[in-house]
Amino acid sequence: MNLFDLTGKVAVVTGASSGLGADAARGYAAQGADVALLARRKDKLEALAEEIRATGRKAYAVACDVTSEESVKNAITEVYAHFGRIDILLNNAGIAVRGSVENLSVEEWDKIMDVNVKGLFLVSKYVVPYMKEQNYGRIVNVSSVNALIGDKSPMLVRHAYNTSKAAVRGLTLGMSTSLAQYGIIVNAIGPGLFESEMTENTLFKAEEFLKMYNYQNPVGRPGKRGELNGTILYLSSEACSYVVGQYIVVDGGASLV
Repeated sequence: MNLFDLTGKVAVVTGASSGLGADAARGYAAQGADVALLARRKDKLEALAEEIRATGRKAYAVACDVTSEESVKNAITEVYAHFGRIDILLNNAGIAVRGSVENLSVEEWDKIMDVNVKGLFLVSKYVVPYMKEQNYGRIVNVSSVNALIGDKSPMLVRHAYNTSKAAVRGLTLGMSTSLAQYGIIVNAIGPGLFESEMTENTLFKAEEFLKMYNYQNPVGRPGKRGELNGTILYLSSEACSYVVGQYIVVDGGASLV
């Protein structure tokens, strides 16, 4: 039995229009899953859907604003109507805002909480009932290594982001322990610094920062595109049938030193 074979499964990926979400969608398809792609930018979703269909898998693009309950409810209802089941949910949609508590605006704070915490709550709220009906599900919540560590450098201080990603850990704990009895396995991952749309125009252009990061990181570099997929696929497969409420850091060991 191939524990990582996802043939016949339907995976929902939020924040799928670019970066780690798009990479994960490709990873799911490569393992045989059909994929529902959710994000606000429908044009980018359609391009990715065409790419996935060319591999022989089904892909369905749905515009969705995870901060809006109506948008989420409609999107998940549409996905279920299209595929007839939802087996996997990757709660990946997220944003980062720099700033310390004394200079963050209330609007910035609310925005990051709406996307990173409320968004995860809303998508899970409307997916879980379908998973309960089939007594099966895999939910992977994307937190961050910044739920565990802070930063001293002004260019890296992100207090609202720290808080939101720590909240994802807490929600994962609550969901995992109450939903496992329904065959729904919930875990979280904590990515470190990866190449993505979120980082390529900021941290990856800061040469001094990258030099120091590479020196301190045991592996000696940031994460590469697609390098998070192994952990995501593990937590989305039969291989994790007895792994509940865990938080797996994927950062090359950066948080250990």
